[in-house]
Amino acid sequence: MRNQIWGFIFVTSALLSACKTSTTATAQNNALPNIKEVVNSNDVTLVDVRVPEQYKEGTAKNAINIPLADIQSNIGSLKGKKVVVFCNKGIQADQAVQILKKNGVDVYDGTSWKNVKAIQEENAAPK
Repeated sequence: MRNQIWGFIFVTSALLSACKTSTTATAQNNALPNIKEVVNSNDVTLVDVRVPEQYKEGTAKNAINIPLADIQSNIGSLKGKKVVVFCNKGIQADQAVQILKKNGVDVYDGTSWKNVKAIQEENAAPK
């Protein structure tokens, strides 16, 4: 009987916290700016977090290369800037976003360099 009560309490609190998280995430997503607007803004710093060899093979226009392994030591140079990070598939970019957000950087996830480059080219295309 005691185990059932503790089980009920555990399940109830898990369900309540899951509902709360879902609502919070939705509210935050509605407040986020469109990634296309951020990438195309004049005051953005585009950061390719891949290794230098991959960066040299191709990247987005005006992007700088700060490999994921070096992100922590470059936080000071990124603070106070609007930063979009990206890599090949978005995995390293996700990690970079977490590190930078924890350290107070205004950061956005551009996912892949091809995605950021496509956004730039879409904006540059004649209308």
